[in-house]
Amino acid sequence: MTQENAAFNRHPSCRVIAIVNQKGGVGKTTTAVNLATALAAVGKRVLIVDADPQGNASTGFGFSRAARGAGSYELMFDELSVEDVANPTMIPNLSIITASADLAGAEIQLVTVERRESRMKEALDRSSKNYDYILIDCPPSLNLMTLNALVAADALLVPLQVEFYALEGMSSLLQTIDAVQTRFNPSLEIQGVILTMFDRRNALSEAVAKDVRAFFGTQVYETVIPRNVRVSEAPSHGKPVLLYDLKCAGADAYMHLASEFLRRENDRPHKEQAA
Repeated sequence: MTQENAAFNRHPSCRVIAIVNQKGGVGKTTTAVNLATALAAVGKRVLIVDADPQGNASTGFGFSRAARGAGSYELMFDELSVEDVANPTMIPNLSIITASADLAGAEIQLVTVERRESRMKEALDRSSKNYDYILIDCPPSLNLMTLNALVAADALLVPLQVEFYALEGMSSLLQTIDAVQTRFNPSLEIQGVILTMFDRRNALSEAVAKDVRAFFGTQVYETVIPRNVRVSEAPSHGKPVLLYDLKCAGADAYMHLASEFLRRENDRPHKEQAA
């Protein structure tokens, strides 16, 4: 790390949002990729951090494994700056820190390093660029990489697939969040819960959505993400669905989600002042 980089400090107005769920296949990465794209489309400066060794967010922006250089692993362990490893995407205002091949070994390495729970927070602070939002795409498990994301984050987004077992395992996530708030990050909050893979033709979807709203209350977004073929196809083309098919129902839902996300963010300072 250069002497200049050592003085980097993340801009205080930048919000770090971890997108987390300990279950796989719930639309976590899809939400990260398409929410980031929608936010960038309305002029927000966005950085995605691919913290999942599977690297699906990186693939979703067209970065093949062979084409990835230094990424989130090097950011955390080699003390590089954000600017050293951030890559521009095809979307203006949107960059990504990819998941390099070495990230698969990060979990084992974190066990023995100092400040193991705060490596990502310290890494993200090494930025001189004024991002509006940094979105962390977490692994589908409550491991040390996810813990790092929770410690680094200001708030969490929780994608929740609308299925019979939607709330199963959520108690583990909520207990982890509570423990992180108590020990490492007292200001951590759940910014919202996002219902994904919603099928209006299926009565079960409506019933599960009702249960989730009863459990989480106003934390659940009004916008729901429908089950949509075009959303599923887009990653294989290395594009967010907003670029792959802007007119499809999935793309429309993510634009509405971004709008609701920004409304919640704009309301947040007023809530804090009222408190």
